[in-house]
Amino acid sequence: MSVKATVRRLAAASIAVAFLVMGMKFVAWHVTGSVALLSDALESIVNVIAASVAWYAIRLSHKPADEEHPFGHHKAEYFSAVTEGVLIVLAAVLIFREAWFALGAPKMLEAPVLGLAINAASAAVNAVWAYILISTGRKARSPALIADGMHINTDVITSVGVLAGLLLSLVTGWVWLDPVMAMVVAVNILWQGWRVISGSVQGLMDTALESGEQEKIRSVISVNATGAIEFHDLKTREAGSVRFAEFHLVVPASMTVSQAHDICDRIENALKEEMTGISVLIHVEPEHKVKHGGFSV
Repeated sequence: MSVKATVRRLAAASIAVAFLVMGMKFVAWHVTGSVALLSDALESIVNVIAASVAWYAIRLSHKPADEEHPFGHHKAEYFSAVTEGVLIVLAAVLIFREAWFALGAPKMLEAPVLGLAINAASAAVNAVWAYILISTGRKARSPALIADGMHINTDVITSVGVLAGLLLSLVTGWVWLDPVMAMVVAVNILWQGWRVISGSVQGLMDTALESGEQEKIRSVISVNATGAIEFHDLKTREAGSVRFAEFHLVVPASMTVSQAHDICDRIENALKEEMTGISVLIHVEPEHKVKHGGFSV
């Protein structure tokens, strides 16, 4: 199975997992009446919506280039991640509202053992699924899959914090800990939402590749540019799973077009072998275009 097919299948499965976990969390809230567990369940609604958006964005990003989108649809995943970040923030606001009203009239939990056990089971399901999404997303360079996994991982942290707070509430009898934990959940969700949004915006702004990847590109060019004189003005960016690199390659003025083309092919093939999914654009120049600060080959 191809990497793209795997990503699409995981995105679709994520919707089913989100519905399962949401159902478990609402059952946990129903049997306990805990506002903290309600806040956890409310965030799960966002998980379902976010998983659906991610699935659609991934399908769209895998569409081939067309006349209206000659560079492909790769950035669709970033829009999905931004949308997910906004939904996370919305969930945090709703949770804080519920907690604020509950703080004025805190109450003891009903059937706490059963409710906490169900919520703990849902957290375990989420933990496993978040690991699968994030690890696969990083290998496949899928921003939407990574964002979905990070969101679910936030949900896991939230659930653990809620469970710890409610257990402490049961032991001490401090019923006010229930709404207070819900507020803590809201703050944590806001922070995670900001992380998701800021990371996706960087992708939309065509941020350069990390320094390590840029150094790898320069190294591959130097090794495979035999016959050329130097290269300069290396520019990089990424859009979803695709990385882009373009640079100027200076060759002897006496070199034929065919010879220069062979060098470009050699460099491009080497880069594609070293970095899966990279798109390379090379601008060939004669030797009088040598630039100070360029890289000799």
